Amino acid sequence: MAQVSSMSNEKSSTMKSITLKISRFNPEHDESSRFMEFNVNYEKWTTVLEAILDVKKHFDHSVAVRYSCRQATCGSCGMIINGKPRLACFTKISELDSNVVTVEPMNNFPVIRDLAVKFEKLFESHQKIKPYLIRDDTELVTDKKEFLQTPEEVEQYIQFANCIKCGLCNSACPTMATDSSFVGPQALAQAYRYVADSRDKGKDSRLKIIDDSHGIWRCHFAGSCSQVCPKGVDPAMGIQLLRGYMLGFRD
Repeated sequence: MAQVSSMSNEKSSTMKSITLKISRFNPEHDESSRFMEFNVNYEKWTTVLEAILDVKKHFDHSVAVRYSCRQATCGSCGMIINGKPRLACFTKISELDSNVVTVEPMNNFPVIRDLAVKFEKLFESHQKIKPYLIRDDTELVTDKKEFLQTPEEVEQYIQFANCIKCGLCNSACPTMATDSSFVGPQALAQAYRYVADSRDKGKDSRLKIIDDSHGIWRCHFAGSCSQVCPKGVDPAMGIQLLRGYMLGFRD
């Protein structure tokens, strides 16, 4: 165990400490993962990402972690924190109510090193469902105009447009753990986002793409994806609504 005194040289009266357990694994030469432990000081506002970066800056530069915006917008810092997929920049240590904080790479993704995973499959699946407006005319090319929508039309899909592609839903999905070819809740929810958009004309082509044994019918509706979404997208609901189109219950 590495004993670490972090965050500041001068402890404030509000500062506490936890044991931060970081999963270490380099697939190039390690056969299995191991944990390194650090004693980390924190304030009530300290996030898990800040604790990891403090360890990385002062005590072990080799810790691999992906991050960017630090405000739950880019979706880069997804990981398993105390057994649950979360964004490290959005998770305060004080809210975990635990003296031990364990961080591991997300499930269902190949590990690059330590806490960083590969996103190629997620992006490929997202691209597969054609995540853009499809029109059967040339108005977008020949005319400079807006395609106006009523508030009611926007309400049909706007919740699902909040996806930041963090991968937490795919990490939590039990089907993805058993079927590596499953398109995943992230892509399915985004398929619904465009199918439900009144400006889009690509419904039939998208439904054909996901009407597959590794597509929408592979979802067992565990609901884990919606429980971990940091943006309230609710992929499980999107998948059920999408099934309504597949079964002809929705136009």
